[in-house]
Amino acid sequence: MAMDNEIQVFGDDEESKDRQFVNALARGLEILRCFRPGEAYLANAELASRTGIPKPTVSRLTHTLTKLGYLAYSESQGQYRLGSGVLALGYSMIANLDVRDIARPAMQELAEYSKASVSIGVRDRLSMVYVETCRSSARVTLQLTVGSRIPIATTAMGKALLCSLPQHEFDYLLDHIRLADEENWPRIKLGIEQAQRDYAERGFCLSVGEWHQDIHSVGVPLLGIEREKAMAFNCGGPGYLLPRERLENDLGPRLVQLVRKLERDMGRV
Repeated sequence: MAMDNEIQVFGDDEESKDRQFVNALARGLEILRCFRPGEAYLANAELASRTGIPKPTVSRLTHTLTKLGYLAYSESQGQYRLGSGVLALGYSMIANLDVRDIARPAMQELAEYSKASVSIGVRDRLSMVYVETCRSSARVTLQLTVGSRIPIATTAMGKALLCSLPQHEFDYLLDHIRLADEENWPRIKLGIEQAQRDYAERGFCLSVGEWHQDIHSVGVPLLGIEREKAMAFNCGGPGYLLPRERLENDLGPRLVQLVRKLERDMGRV
């Protein structure tokens, strides 16, 4: 099973045993999650395939979501796209993240120093979603933007977040990561175990060609900010600009310093 097939990953029996869980609402939200960057339109058949929800039910859900403004229907395409209601929700969430405004000057300074990109991400299932990113003025840099998704299991940002979680949450996510990609699980597991050692010893995690062979990065979690969702920072870019030695001895410690200062400025709880 591919790592991006996350709808199936979280369709376990826990929700079915929860009397407070509203299945119809959950199914509607799963429809909205189907839309990925670069996919403007999806038909009911594709939505049914991705969610595992019967097509007649999908038709009723898309009709309802369209009436509420969360989807828009194109007569010419015969398909649906995300509506302005989703944008309003996403903007409200991002706008209320205080950490972005406070961290941005230091992030931009580190981005220029490293000739790379510095970003903040929050977890969404088995992915990290960028909520802020600062790029250097260098000609070659990562083109990830706010809203971009990267895997939690093989990126420095994702592994940093994993390492900061309570043990029961860590174990829960690790089990789902294994189920989502059993073929590559042995390699992924080794990478996460190394990340745990790195985090315990140095306060940061590395991804050196694990996600993409030409991309190197370092990640640090944000800890103990009560009003902010669990999140992590990274500094990443082309491997030839960010060799392992530079990540370990220079950029990793700098990113730790940036995040720890941010925690002090925001008032750790």
